Amino acid sequence: MLRIISRSPDETLALGRWLGSRLRPGDFVALTGDLGTGKTALATGILAGLGVARTGGSPTFTLLWEYEGRIPVYHWDVYRVDDPAELEDLGYEEYFFSETGVNLVEWADRVRELWPDDVLEIALSYGAGAEERVLAFTGAERYRPLLEELAHAGFGL
Repeated sequence: MLRIISRSPDETLALGRWLGSRLRPGDFVALTGDLGTGKTALATGILAGLGVARTGGSPTFTLLWEYEGRIPVYHWDVYRVDDPAELEDLGYEEYFFSETGVNLVEWADRVRELWPDDVLEIALSYGAGAEERVLAFTGAERYRPLLEELAHAGFGL
């Protein structure tokens, strides 16, 4: 596990942009954490790093937004999902197990049993200061090189 401290929403956005610029087709990024811990700020940065130009917050009233960036992006917000089976009507398997784009899932812990094996989980939590956030990165073998690079990228110093 790799832990990074973000001291502001701008730092969280920058970290997201850095990460998004390095994601590849088939990547699955699971964002977990309590309300207000920065999942939407991080997702916005990731989308920007993937070349997606969009405004607004997370897709709270839409479970899935599809974007064309440098590669396709499937942005999920499953906050309102009570039962993971609700994603079956959307054909989640075609997305979650796709090798053509990136899945970015906010509130991903609500559908943990549906995750593929190769996942980059980013657990966000509150830090010491009002704007400080702790980002804990856990990744399958596929993400080891990315996490190694991130550990030396200068974030959270």
